[in-house]
Amino acid sequence: MGAISKNSGVHVLLALAALPVAGSLYAQPQNTDPNANPNIIVNAPPAPDPSTMVAGPDVKGVIVARNADKIKVKGADGGSTIIAITQGTKIKASSGLFASKGGKPDASSLLNGIPVTVKTLQPADGQAGSGLYASQINFRNNDLKTATMIRNATDQRFEEQTAATEALRGRMADIDKYNIKNTTNVHFDTGKAVISAEDKAQLCATATEAGATENALMLVVGYTDSVGGEDFNQTLSEKRAARVINYLQQACGWKPYRMLTPTGMAEADPLADNSTEEGKAQNRRVAVNVLVSKSVDGM
Repeated sequence: MGAISKNSGVHVLLALAALPVAGSLYAQPQNTDPNANPNIIVNAPPAPDPSTMVAGPDVKGVIVARNADKIKVKGADGGSTIIAITQGTKIKASSGLFASKGGKPDASSLLNGIPVTVKTLQPADGQAGSGLYASQINFRNNDLKTATMIRNATDQRFEEQTAATEALRGRMADIDKYNIKNTTNVHFDTGKAVISAEDKAQLCATATEAGATENALMLVVGYTDSVGGEDFNQTLSEKRAARVINYLQQACGWKPYRMLTPTGMAEADPLADNSTEEGKAQNRRVAVNVLVSKSVDGM
């Protein structure tokens, strides 16, 4: 197994990955059940009058919470912004690794854990606390596909492991109770997402060892070196993470419901200096983090 990761960025990802997934943002008809999920938006509010609005800031980050007709987006700096969704909000998905020919995305696609870029409007009077309204929300198809797979895998009842699945859900409610036990780094050639035979063997060894611990989870994060543009590296880091996840699940038998929401971090959190070829080689990686309950880990 590789060395234990010390990157602070992983701990932020753990918090985001553990957030619960609410129901569809828009649902019809009106649900009068007193036990209904309060996080489901039944009727979105109308769009604000354009004559009273001006362009607000673009907000880029990860959806970390939803409540009623609002989403909370957490940026790379750790700050959070609450944005209202209305009937006039346009939702667009760009093509990517998991692009499909499915229907037009809607508000039900806004799952927790998805990175988004939001164009906003704000009241022209600029009154404090007047809030932001989403005029357009953009995300990547591959991020939606991955988040949907994780949600569906968590929701699915595995007939042979129903009790274990329910116990896992309870443990995921408080991610702070987990330690990053080990990190295995898979390395790649420049601009590539091909896993070497040596790393394939290491991935299955990691899965076998982690699987021996009943409640171990995995968090997979892709990275690149500093070569290439921002969009290219973001897509490449996501593609690398997806390749590793597919291999872990398909070849190594790691269960999807024991995998936290993966992500690509492009050239963020480098392990080494990107000014040297040796450093770049270390940074072209996917980190497979094995999480173990503190109670099991003796802490």
